[in-house]
Amino acid sequence: MAQQFMKCSNINSKPPSENNPSPVPPGKESSDFIREIIREDLRTGKYQGRVHTRFPPEPNGYLHIGHAKSICLNFGIARDFGGKCNLRMDDTNPCKEEVEYVESILEDVRWLGFDWEDRMFYASDYFEQIYLWAEELIQKGNAYVCELTADQVRDTRGTLTQPGRESPFRNRPVAENLELFRQMRAGKFPDGSRTLRAKIDMASPNLNLRDPVMYRILHAEHHRTGDAWCIYPMYDFTHGQSDSIERITHSICTLEFENHRPLYDWYIRELGIYAPQQIEFARLNLTYTVMSKRKLLELVKGGYVRGWDDPRMPTISGLRRRGYTPEAIREFCARIGVAKVEGTVEISLLEHCLREDLNKRAPRVMGVLKPLKVVIDNYPEGQVEQMEAVNNPEDAAAGTRQVPFSRVVYIEEDDFREDPPKKYHRLAPGKEVRLRYAYLITCTEVIKDPKTGAVVELHCTYDPATRGGNTPDGRKVKGTIHWVSAAHTLTAEARLYDYLFTKENPDVVEEEGKTFLDNLNPNSLVVSPFLVEPGLAGATAGERYQFERLGYFSVDPDATPERPVFNRSVTLKDTWSKIEKAQGKER
Repeated sequence: MAQQFMKCSNINSKPPSENNPSPVPPGKESSDFIREIIREDLRTGKYQGRVHTRFPPEPNGYLHIGHAKSICLNFGIARDFGGKCNLRMDDTNPCKEEVEYVESILEDVRWLGFDWEDRMFYASDYFEQIYLWAEELIQKGNAYVCELTADQVRDTRGTLTQPGRESPFRNRPVAENLELFRQMRAGKFPDGSRTLRAKIDMASPNLNLRDPVMYRILHAEHHRTGDAWCIYPMYDFTHGQSDSIERITHSICTLEFENHRPLYDWYIRELGIYAPQQIEFARLNLTYTVMSKRKLLELVKGGYVRGWDDPRMPTISGLRRRGYTPEAIREFCARIGVAKVEGTVEISLLEHCLREDLNKRAPRVMGVLKPLKVVIDNYPEGQVEQMEAVNNPEDAAAGTRQVPFSRVVYIEEDDFREDPPKKYHRLAPGKEVRLRYAYLITCTEVIKDPKTGAVVELHCTYDPATRGGNTPDGRKVKGTIHWVSAAHTLTAEARLYDYLFTKENPDVVEEEGKTFLDNLNPNSLVVSPFLVEPGLAGATAGERYQFERLGYFSVDPDATPERPVFNRSVTLKDTWSKIEKAQGKER
């Protein structure tokens, strides 16, 4: 860049091992019910004093802010207790998984500041062992090959109040089941024609124990194993066994897996293998957002957004492109904590965490979104002054920069009122305001479009004694507005984002046949020309700035040196801060 700004683009540019949050001293760890369980396990010597967690995403989509909560929890627990955390891809469905998703997951976890070191695993690494365990359950009479279709299995499963009905294939001889299962592996049968089911209890009050499917036939190429397999284990039969192989101590899952825990434990108990402890916590729900991967994929494939990293998406890559920092997301996850009961978090808290972080580090610059021309009549024509502007008042080390000032400037259209209301402190006829870092000016004339009556130009005078915005005579001027020099302005593009949905809960629809898509916000993205300081020429993707009085912005990857593109990360208005203050007064 041509001028010296204190950039905050590569806040987390260190290698993961250096970038990992520092270990927490004993006794200073976070406190939540999961950590209390672990402290008790350490006190009693369970798992010989080890703490080993894992983050096990399915590579069937990009990670979102809910996954960030799980990442911070699993890696954070390992950090707090001097343990380890694995990264494992639960890649058991070749029809939905792609290498692109795997690579995006790796990038997101690294960007958040966590390091799996040499513990990168795939469930597909264990396919052979998991298959052998399936044969073992068949030989013990605890699994059978079933020829019911998926619809028939559903029909015989029963309800919460009625028991299920046994499959007619449930009592096949062990030898026959074993031979059929081996033929399934050899590719002798078409997709959907047979499954391997666990033989548990069709009358169990827990529907997950009513002879769940362990394997299905899928003649599909896997992104890692190719066509080596045509049968694939179900998630429930893979997850616990993978945890066992990796010697995980605490298998932390979201609350929807609570009813799956008896099945998790049953498989491990029947196989007689090492037993991790599954613990469930409430997943993250955020207002004005959907967290379902299926729905996020629908938004992407339907063209409702520009891709997984669209800044309106709740994906980690979308938040990164919008200008969020890993520190802000980690702070957000720390503030919302870990609960046992489902709830919904206000999106304003996430925005508040970003403002807090960027306020400390983002350089201040000036830009105008709705330009109104201002001619300073008594300023010498052709004269240009370099005004000293503070880069960040929150950071003395950020220094200053030079901003050109000339006879014609642009201000925001909203910073002028011809007939101002009471307590209006910006520019109006006969009113004096301060141009940030420059001079005090007074409006003397208003030029309007004769056809529309719209204000198109202002004429003002300036006070030469007020250079830098100072008032040597001590007079008080309440209004301070930002500006750019017309002769030196750089034309950029601003992408102004609002919530993707118009409702706090997008899944709530008012008419039958409507879906969450009917709650999409048609104004979630507004693209506008943006006149900015010339020093921003050459701004590179990821750099973050506070445009004074307009909000925090990040340079988009679409930017070019000639035409920067700025995504508005968040406005300066802080709803959550007001909520906190109000709660403080109540207390």
